[in-house]
Amino acid sequence: MANEMQKTTPFGMRDKVGYMFGDFANDFTFILSSSFLMKFYTDVMGVSAGVVGMIMMIARFVDAFTDVTMGQIVDRSKPTKDGKFRPWLKRMCGPVAIASFLIFQSGLAGMSYGFKVVWLFVTYILWGSIFYTSVNIPYGSMASAISADPKDRAELSTWRTIGSTLAGLVIGVGTPMVAYVTVNGQTVLSGSRMTIIAGVFSVCAILCYLLCFHLVRERVDVPANNSKMDIGKMLKSVFTNRALLGIIAAALFLLLAMLTMQGMAGYVFPNFYGSAAAQSTASLLSSVLILLVCAPFASKLASRFGKKELATVSCIVATVLEVICFVLKPANVWVYVGFYCAAFICLGFFNTIIWAMITDVIDDSEVRNGIREDGTIYAVYSFARKLGQAFSSGLTGGLLTMIGYSAATAFDPEVTMGIFNISCIAPAIGFVAVALSLFFIYPLTKQKVEENVAALAQRHNK
Repeated sequence: MANEMQKTTPFGMRDKVGYMFGDFANDFTFILSSSFLMKFYTDVMGVSAGVVGMIMMIARFVDAFTDVTMGQIVDRSKPTKDGKFRPWLKRMCGPVAIASFLIFQSGLAGMSYGFKVVWLFVTYILWGSIFYTSVNIPYGSMASAISADPKDRAELSTWRTIGSTLAGLVIGVGTPMVAYVTVNGQTVLSGSRMTIIAGVFSVCAILCYLLCFHLVRERVDVPANNSKMDIGKMLKSVFTNRALLGIIAAALFLLLAMLTMQGMAGYVFPNFYGSAAAQSTASLLSSVLILLVCAPFASKLASRFGKKELATVSCIVATVLEVICFVLKPANVWVYVGFYCAAFICLGFFNTIIWAMITDVIDDSEVRNGIREDGTIYAVYSFARKLGQAFSSGLTGGLLTMIGYSAATAFDPEVTMGIFNISCIAPAIGFVAVALSLFFIYPLTKQKVEENVAALAQRHNK
């Protein structure tokens, strides 16, 4: 049972700010990995982009086991005086931060190729498949325990997006300004600087996790699920849950679009346009615009039109923007920055409300099955997000290899034009796939969500 102090403390700004810090902490390692790991290992460590992408894909398939296992552990764990989910933040913040730091060790660049591949594989598995999973699953599941009110949960989703955006601002703007140096007139990544940056961000991640732990309170009792684990029944429940399948498909393609945009930024700005400053500016503008446009208006628009409806339209607009950019092929880097930021705002609307959509899926599952499985459903969703990350890395690495990218050919005209084309086409495919997944698969319209909330309120008050 959640302790009485947590129950009687009303939901408020303390919880929202605390939950924001939780995602801030997550993204200090997640965004760093998704935006700079490929660049670091191709340009500093000398590992093929295809090999890096393949390792990242393999690691995500390991998550098929670790994510669901962690979801089951969370669902079956007994609440403590600090709640059911919060204790995991304090337990695992150190290991996830240390593992992230170990990935970016430029001092090992002189080791054999095989050693560097093994080092990447082991440290990446430790970070993403084990430690990140063990803190992210409880953190995401915790939203349902902070408040039972759908409006409060929508606000938590918004503040989580604010945390993610602020992390993106710090990492996306600060890292290129510090990590890149000019060598013989070319903009290149400094390995030693990246190692220092990874260490600083790891410390920041620990501090933010601890702030989340101390500020957030759990008010909704989520008892341990002591029923016998039935893998077949669980898989049947997942694959017959249309809402979960829809949000999984949407999340996978959303990550494909978002992470390809972020990952290719590390190539298109310094290599095609020759401007690391433009990369920092693009990250700064997109983050600020999300805070000024998406954060204050996404919840209001979702309340009026519906979360599904808002997300679908925003992804269609983003697709159109990417296609226009590809056709125009702007020679001026600032025109490209404009298209990049506009597409990111569209993505930001979906990202702002997606966490509230997960609680809608959890509610829908409870309405249909009579069992609340916050941890398991969030774990399955988290696995889908990691697949999106993996496919993005695998696709990016494979396409870069296909166009002949290597440290030696990084500035060849044919290669840089290929980089530009990838930076537009891959996100466009991802955005249109998100819109189609939401429109044809995801069933939770505004009306359906309201019906589920009313049904659960009546059931819980009996």
